[in-house]
Amino acid sequence: MTGKGRALAWQAAAVVSATAVVLYFANNVATNLAVRGIQFGFGFLWAKAGFDIPFHLVEWDVNFPYGRALWVAGVNTLFASAICIVFASALGLTLALMRLSGNLLAVGTSRALIEVIRNTPQLLQIVFFYFAVLQALPPMRQSVTIGTSVFLNVRGLYVPAASGELWDWISGITLVGVLVAAVLWKRMGMLVPRLLVLPPVLIVGLLAAGFTAQWEPPALKGFNFVGGVRIPPEILALALGVSIYTSAFIAENVRAAILGVHKGQTEAAFSLGLTKGRTMALVVLPQALRLLIPPLTSQYLNIIKSTTLGAAIAYPEILQIFARTVLNQSGRAIEVMTLVLGVFLVVNLIASAGMNAWNRRLALQGR
Repeated sequence: MTGKGRALAWQAAAVVSATAVVLYFANNVATNLAVRGIQFGFGFLWAKAGFDIPFHLVEWDVNFPYGRALWVAGVNTLFASAICIVFASALGLTLALMRLSGNLLAVGTSRALIEVIRNTPQLLQIVFFYFAVLQALPPMRQSVTIGTSVFLNVRGLYVPAASGELWDWISGITLVGVLVAAVLWKRMGMLVPRLLVLPPVLIVGLLAAGFTAQWEPPALKGFNFVGGVRIPPEILALALGVSIYTSAFIAENVRAAILGVHKGQTEAAFSLGLTKGRTMALVVLPQALRLLIPPLTSQYLNIIKSTTLGAAIAYPEILQIFARTVLNQSGRAIEVMTLVLGVFLVVNLIASAGMNAWNRRLALQGR
């Protein structure tokens, strides 16, 4: 048998073995369910939930079914993931640039923060922010005022709410404009750099949406705030804990990517009269990004999975709502855990595919 034939035989044997293991466990599960008189199925998703979800970005009522609870909790998970990814990326880049700045104070501060953050448990940091920081804030009537219409207290962060038909339209058009500009940039050529296209489109759109929106600021009436939007302390603690923890690893990834760019690139930029800041922004960082995407992908996937730690502080994400409350009420352990695993698998595969596509585009540009 040739080498290729042996390789195919081993692959076929591996597939058969894996299939046999899966069938064995499936048969074992079916046998045990039959012995206990339990039927496997997902019909329970249409049963009435009967419980409230305190924080939800989409409509929710106690009369909605379990399937709706899965959607609401999934949106909460994606919302927390998006916030953490943005803040972790920004903070990680800042820490990396501080460590490479050459300033002794900035270098020492960045290194100390990175070492402390990386060597303490992530869950401990989340719990610390929730109980030691946010739960120590003043009550409603003694709220910390930021500006004239933002309030911070033990019950969360209160910010003005934007509404109106023009707000909805302009916000949607802005998002579409940014996506179109990002897609068409490659066809525009290097005459219109992406960094000169996307920020103006985003800034102009957000300013137009902000000026045309009807802003409803929160106002203290009695023992509670009326109007505006309340961001609960659970999401704040989760965002702070996950973002700060992951930013330490992103900072090291960014630093390694920057150091991986040949120093001749920096020297050439200096010889052309570019300042240190413009050299970093226009020469070093674009090239470092090609080295940064693979490890950054891993960090982003870890962020998505780390949002499940919000269950420790009762943030209503998918693990807290579906894998605990729904599982306890319905008793459908296998079905519930299968759905939760499936949701995370799909979300992470989509995120990974997007980052891999970005990585391939950068690699093609570098040829």
